[in-house]
Amino acid sequence: MTTYTPSPNHPYKHAPRLPEGDRVRLDDVLPGSGPFEIEIGPGRGGFLFERCAARPDVRMIGFEIRLKWSAIVDEKLRQAGLGSRARSLNADARSELQRLAPDASVTTFFLHFPDPWWKKRHTKRLVMGPELLDSIARLLIDGGELFVQTDVEERAALYDEQIAAHPDLEPAGDAPGSSNMLENPYEARSPREHRVIEDGLPVHRLRYRRRVRAAVTDQS
Repeated sequence: MTTYTPSPNHPYKHAPRLPEGDRVRLDDVLPGSGPFEIEIGPGRGGFLFERCAARPDVRMIGFEIRLKWSAIVDEKLRQAGLGSRARSLNADARSELQRLAPDASVTTFFLHFPDPWWKKRHTKRLVMGPELLDSIARLLIDGGELFVQTDVEERAALYDEQIAAHPDLEPAGDAPGSSNMLENPYEARSPREHRVIEDGLPVHRLRYRRRVRAAVTDQS
């Protein structure tokens, strides 16, 4: 998967990105202290701002594939005095998460209303899939959470099927053995979630948890 390089005249060519290299340490992206949380597809950044307000102890990174919004949101975070603990980076999460290190370093992943493409020819653009889930499972701490929500029932069923098939992730919803959640427990909402709730539409919420890794035995 190749990285898009904007033209020299692109108005948002300065959008921030991960540093170069095969491995990028999260502490090099956001130095400091506090647990890491990652939002995939933050768009205009509403959830990042609300989550930072609700949890001043966390470090937040958003991976946004659109140059414009990654650049604008990152600058707004800086202007709001949040630049030391929240960033919005221009990246395709499917490939860029593979470069993040170390393993077991992220407490929570968020995907709010992903994959807004409906035609068959757009299937290859869907962010959810085995490649993304492998990276999420690798980066999550033991017991770390993956939270996904959508207002499309068919997509919720597809996501649930894909995530349930991953051997390192287990359902962590309201009822034992289920991934379904009635409410959003994270004290922050994306702009789309606010809009859907105002319109009285249902939101399908899924939560999964990273299984405890097998202990590594010393063979020496």
